[in-house]
Amino acid sequence: MLSNHRIQMTLKEITEISRIELALYNEDGKLLASTFAQTENFEAAVRDFADSMAESQTFSGIHFFKVFVEEKLANILLVKSSGEEAYMVGKLAVCQVRHLVEMYREQFDKNNFMQNILLGNLLVVDMYNKARKFHIEQTERVVFVIAVDGKNDMAVMEMVKSMFCASSGDFVTEVDEQNIIVIKDVRDLKDEEALQGIARMMVDNMHTEAMVRVRVGYGSRVVNLQDIARSYQEAKMAIEVGRIFYAENETLSYSRLGIGRLIYQLPMSLCRMFIQEIFGEEVPDIFTEENMLTIQKFFENNLNISETARQLYVHRNTLVYRLERLEKAIGLDIRKFEDAMTFKIAMMVLAHMKAQKEG
Repeated sequence: MLSNHRIQMTLKEITEISRIELALYNEDGKLLASTFAQTENFEAAVRDFADSMAESQTFSGIHFFKVFVEEKLANILLVKSSGEEAYMVGKLAVCQVRHLVEMYREQFDKNNFMQNILLGNLLVVDMYNKARKFHIEQTERVVFVIAVDGKNDMAVMEMVKSMFCASSGDFVTEVDEQNIIVIKDVRDLKDEEALQGIARMMVDNMHTEAMVRVRVGYGSRVVNLQDIARSYQEAKMAIEVGRIFYAENETLSYSRLGIGRLIYQLPMSLCRMFIQEIFGEEVPDIFTEENMLTIQKFFENNLNISETARQLYVHRNTLVYRLERLEKAIGLDIRKFEDAMTFKIAMMVLAHMKAQKEG
């Protein structure tokens, strides 16, 4: 909703132009913003004026004005001046405050609307009726989820809004304290690389400007409003799958999760059965730093022994010895493609089982 700080800045700007002091109260007499020191208590006078039939009146040299939004009383504006120009400045200020409240109220309503779409809380017919009311058109959209390292705060949220809300086709919202959601109009972004560029830009800006670490996941392109919820679920899955299998990646596309997406959806019973078939009753103790580094480099170099040995700064025979020792421990010769693929899948299944157990 509209913050008191934003109201204060608006009143201050009007005062600087007109040289007339202003104050804004709610209908219960609570002060929201003021450009002058409140030496008198206007609370009772504001409440009495709110209950009256008058739209404006003068009391103790102060002009009182009612601010109506959608024909309902929203605020009481006070103009501290007895000059002839006070009435005109007051009416102009009323218009400004009313437009400001209406704009933020519409923005708040749109935000609630998009949250309900994300969570699947709306019937399709209601969704499209409200979309017409808010002038939200149907176009290509992708949902980005920004997972903040630590608790999300207002500064981070405002930072993201400043990046996207200039475009009327984009929406920035949140449904929990951890993630910020960007519903991005992507009609002008024609390929996957363009989407990756947007995700990369989010990460870089959060690192350099907001000084927070984030990971960004995004879903598939959708056109229908009801499919936004699917893109959102895909973006969340990209974040979670990435956390388990691709921890080094800061941007994650649902369409590029590969085998990690398949393994993530396997039930634990199948995972345990698969691991038992590969390793037997007990997983061998092979997870030393040396072993894991050797395996990682070997896979990165497409099972090329010479290049792996060079990057590990070891003799070729030393690497062969390590791989033979690993074969004896696990029963798989990862120098062969089929065994290497089986072992890679087994490691990912173990990571999935560990994540399920911990969380």
